[in-house]
Amino acid sequence: MALINLKSKEIYCKIVYYGPGRSGKTSNLIYIYNCLPEHLRSNMVKINTRGDRTLYFDFLPLQLGTFQGLAIKIQLYTVPGQVRYNASRKLVLQGVDGVVFVADSLKVRRGHNVESLKNLRENLWEKQIDLAQIPLVMQYNKRDLEEDDVPLLPIQVMDVDLNADLKAPAYECSALNGNGVFETLRQICKMTVKDVSLKLMKKMQKTLDT
Repeated sequence: MALINLKSKEIYCKIVYYGPGRSGKTSNLIYIYNCLPEHLRSNMVKINTRGDRTLYFDFLPLQLGTFQGLAIKIQLYTVPGQVRYNASRKLVLQGVDGVVFVADSLKVRRGHNVESLKNLRENLWEKQIDLAQIPLVMQYNKRDLEEDDVPLLPIQVMDVDLNADLKAPAYECSALNGNGVFETLRQICKMTVKDVSLKLMKKMQKTLDT
């Protein structure tokens, strides 16, 4: 659930970029971070593990406005993609409000995508969160490699593998050159803020009724 800081008059919504190792989660956050004006973002925090990284920063998306006079801040996180860091993934998911699942379009990574989505579902379920009920956006990354004749999964196949039951908004993307990065971000921010606002309203109403 989103954190509220009454002293600073801010609401923090946590969005986690999840997916298999080397799918482009880190590249997404680095691209976003480098494009945002300095006065709208915090410093980026990097936690290095062997062969993988967890990144974090927050920013103030002015176009999303306020809620009950509180400014809305978005916190962006990545998780380690490698299986042996599952404990770290669970820790990063603590308090999550929305998820971007970054899938690798390479044909050779098809099984890794399916395995990672299954892992996300299981890790959320441990926290009593249904993946189908949380704001979720699918991102099919590395689509630019098609120009280099690299074997990629057709979008239709990725939809069947990953999004047949979830029906989440999905975007083709190249995190390295930025195509689709901010489209993905805008969609997950919009969905997450709407969901958080509804939950806060229900919580406030419940308080008034007691």
